[in-house]
Amino acid sequence: MYKANLEEDPNMSMRSMRQIISKNMGIGESTVHRTINEYKESCTVTSPKRKRVRENVFHLYDDFSRNAVGRHVHNIWFRREIPTIDKKVSDDKSLPAISRTNLFKLIKDLDFRYCKRSRNSALTEKNEIVVWRRRYLRAIREYREQGRHIYYLDETWVNAGECPNKVCVDSTIQSHRDAFLKGLTAGAPAPSGKGKRHIVLHIGSEDGFVPGGLLCFESKKNSWDYHDEKNGQTFYDWMENILPQLRDNCVIVTDSVNHSVKKDKSPTSSTRKAEIIKWLEDKGEVVDYTMVIPELLEIVKRIKPLHNKYVIDELAKASNKTILRLPPYHCELNPIELAWSSIKNQGIERVDQVMWKNFIQYTIKEEKFFWEIDNIVDEVLAAETSNLTLTITGDTSSDSESESD
Repeated sequence: MYKANLEEDPNMSMRSMRQIISKNMGIGESTVHRTINEYKESCTVTSPKRKRVRENVFHLYDDFSRNAVGRHVHNIWFRREIPTIDKKVSDDKSLPAISRTNLFKLIKDLDFRYCKRSRNSALTEKNEIVVWRRRYLRAIREYREQGRHIYYLDETWVNAGECPNKVCVDSTIQSHRDAFLKGLTAGAPAPSGKGKRHIVLHIGSEDGFVPGGLLCFESKKNSWDYHDEKNGQTFYDWMENILPQLRDNCVIVTDSVNHSVKKDKSPTSSTRKAEIIKWLEDKGEVVDYTMVIPELLEIVKRIKPLHNKYVIDELAKASNKTILRLPPYHCELNPIELAWSSIKNQGIERVDQVMWKNFIQYTIKEEKFFWEIDNIVDEVLAAETSNLTLTITGDTSSDSESESD
């Protein structure tokens, strides 16, 4: 309307212009005035966001910072001390600035919990995470002993508007810990909103990045979490093209969340009863038809881990290749995370075979660290329980002797 009115009367005053537009469109004059001024200055008009997306604490810290918090808890255990929010974790000044309340939320989101042992409460990981990690560490150790070639797959994002023409590269950074202690990051920082964001997917091994394995596309969603960006069919097509380029009988390590579209989805509370029964019978279960839906879903919950099949896993299996999934919140076990850091500073071409071998050697050290941590946690908690038992027994003996006298 502004352009049409201007063509009709190039000398129309701003006051008359905003009055006409306001009357015809039902928009306040101040809004019309502000919008026209913005157009004159920038030749564009931004659309007002009616709903403001409020970022929570998990959006303020990238994956690297979140894992730094988890790693700090592990380091406390490694010193054979019992970690707590108040006495051990929140006092560390090297961690990202965060309130106690938000730190507790973050710890909980990382699947840590308070475990009551003896007279103390200790921060321990959920049993499912520990079991998953032990299973992963055993599997990858076995694959290496078998001489199978291991590839690492992951994605990240970059802001096109923030890519510098020249960068200063710190060649002394050898690990996630080095980067963290120097105030740097081995992962992507929280998005600033500057420029177009691109999702980047790649795969590599000790031979370097796989030629032709780079997948890059523009992010379309106004979302903090880039993990929901990949279209399932796009990733499937990419995997179909990349599998023939990988070594036969190889292992592909990927994270636990992405690339996990199930081939056979298990029933949920919204599934019809007849469909739940059919799913159970197809899995060889004998179903009591007098059961109600909650009872049937209990059986589903019990057996579905035995029948989880993923589309990508089946595709890889058909090519004589194996998918191995990392436990959640363990990016330090994926050497491609360190490769991402180097890529954003130097470019893909400069991340060569030598660098990849160094990244993998560092990751193997991390695997040994986590393997030892689980044993230490068991030892420390067992010692705490034993000490409490001795204390209680000693106090009881003293009381008995006093009563006897």
